[in-house]
Amino acid sequence: MGVETVAIEIDNDLAALLRQPDRSVRDSVHDLIVTALYRRGGISRGKAAELLGMPLDAFLRHASSLGIPYVAYSEAEWAAEKRSVQEMAASLRPSATPVR
Repeated sequence: MGVETVAIEIDNDLAALLRQPDRSVRDSVHDLIVTALYRRGGISRGKAAELLGMPLDAFLRHASSLGIPYVAYSEAEWAAEKRSVQEMAASLRPSATPVR
């Protein structure tokens, strides 16, 4: 994977907010960009984990700690999923007709 260098100027107040005892400002910004891309659906959770250099389960815990849901359905997607589960459950119920 190649590396492109991009210089971004940020004011001291923002840099202070990004600074953490155990991380560089650069790492904090990198994390913010990757998680923002994941949150808006620009990259998959697998790609986000890869870009952050962490296992998928660690990324999912990290994203969850930031309030990013594991699954985000639209109302239409949720309705379709619910119908699918109800249809599956109905097909698994025993028939009312006795078996002879």
